[in-house]
Amino acid sequence: MWPLVVLLLLGSACCGSAQLIFNITRSVEYTACNETVIIPCYVNNVEATNINEMYVKWKFRGKDIFTFDGAVEKTTRDNKFKSTKIIPQKLLNGIASLEMNKEEAVVGNYTCEVTELSREGETIIELKYRIVSWFSPNENILIVIFPILAVLLSWGQFGIVTLKYKSSLMKEKTILLFVGGLVLTIAVIVGAILFVPGEYSTKNSCGLGLIVVPTVILILLQYCVFMIGVWMSSFTIAILILQVLGYVLSVVGLSLCVSECTPVNGPLLISGLGIIALAELLGLVYMKLFASNQKTIQPPRNWKVSV
Repeated sequence: MWPLVVLLLLGSACCGSAQLIFNITRSVEYTACNETVIIPCYVNNVEATNINEMYVKWKFRGKDIFTFDGAVEKTTRDNKFKSTKIIPQKLLNGIASLEMNKEEAVVGNYTCEVTELSREGETIIELKYRIVSWFSPNENILIVIFPILAVLLSWGQFGIVTLKYKSSLMKEKTILLFVGGLVLTIAVIVGAILFVPGEYSTKNSCGLGLIVVPTVILILLQYCVFMIGVWMSSFTIAILILQVLGYVLSVVGLSLCVSECTPVNGPLLISGLGIIALAELLGLVYMKLFASNQKTIQPPRNWKVSV
């Protein structure tokens, strides 16, 4: 009996393993940042020297979605997975990984079956989808907090002007300020709802745009408040220049971030929004100090609000 066992072992050593051995991969993940999805399938003991000896089949939930017959070099795809493909030249190296477009990828278990002449084997890989936030949590908070803070400070300036002016002419001007502030407030709130939380998408990009772009209204509102309440001085001009600088930085940061799934220019965007909020704070403090020194703020003569 021992001679028979020895012969069988020698035969196995000469002919190779009767089964294909796979490098086991339990699962693979993809995110919104992936343009393509690759499901790995690696065979460790391929001995074929010609693609004609290879046959590959991929299944999803028991249904064939992709096959490659090396004998006739024919590829077959399911209608729901038209972008699927493998690289036939890599089969001889044991690589039968499946590649597809992200839009066609479906979460679930995929089966990779490889046949090499009389040997065959299969492995199951689970495809998972992982949600990744567009910005980091801290960046998300700052991107939302700074514009909201700037809007609140702008409303504080509006309150000072409203309390100081009693004439019907000033009421008309404050109505214009109120409408502008209301439009800005709605835009920022809607933008924040669309932006947080979430991953990189058209919805989040639109939300970020609604947060950043309308902040130009803050510059116009602060200019009007200064013209109504304290007139223009070197300090107020410096505040407006600072606010314009912040807006330029935030817009540049926005343009760079919306084109990236993993933005690296978030600090530039956040610094611009922070400068805008700082300018609003300085404007409010200046208005408060100026108003506290006067019982009633007299509007400059011959000044008109242009709309």
